[in-house]
Amino acid sequence: MEIKAVLFDLDGTLLPMDEEIFVKGYFKLLASKVAELGYKPDELIAGVVAGLKHMASHDGSKRNIEVFWESFAGIFGNKVYDDKPFFDQFYANDFKQIAQFCGYNPLAKQAVDYVRSKGLKVVLATNPVFPSVATETRIALAGLTNGDFDHYTTYENSSACKPNLSYYSEILENIQCRPEECLMVGNNVSEDMVAAELGMNVFLVTDCLINKKDQDISNYPQGDFQALLAYLKLKLEG
Repeated sequence: MEIKAVLFDLDGTLLPMDEEIFVKGYFKLLASKVAELGYKPDELIAGVVAGLKHMASHDGSKRNIEVFWESFAGIFGNKVYDDKPFFDQFYANDFKQIAQFCGYNPLAKQAVDYVRSKGLKVVLATNPVFPSVATETRIALAGLTNGDFDHYTTYENSSACKPNLSYYSEILENIQCRPEECLMVGNNVSEDMVAAELGMNVFLVTDCLINKKDQDISNYPQGDFQALLAYLKLKLEG
């Protein structure tokens, strides 16, 4: 069936990074920023991780933003809602420093531009655990703009997370496409290739491969970004 939309993961796909280094750097920046509010670094990180787990496991009846802050308030009390503007300020300003923990691949923009030139829908299918402003910062670090995407997922507009298939179903509903009309491109075997279970086409980018469960990946179309560009041309031009 003809491909009508390409979904791109961001972290480790369009935006090269070592996930462990990125997460450690991000937590350090956040803890440093909000220390003046009385959050101890270890407790803060534990609270954020708990919120992430709740976003990943909830029933989809609420947006991820609500789930996160309810979880956070359950740990630190309702004062977190008064502190939220301070966190928002961090993501709008200080979060830009995460550039030091990321790489850059000019082929990322080339791939997105190529898909757009074919008149297809382009979706940034990044795990929606960040606010939109933080997602937009990472989009810019990848050499792209918000306007390059017909839709991009954030914790404000999503009610599920990877690898939950509901995350992908929500995107399909948003862009009005059937699974077989879409191609999901990502570097995380567990989180991105799971889209194939819905019937999506998939491509595994191996530059920053994540395969924590050591799954068999031999059946997935795969390769570095040069291989992805060749695959896109084959898939979209025949």
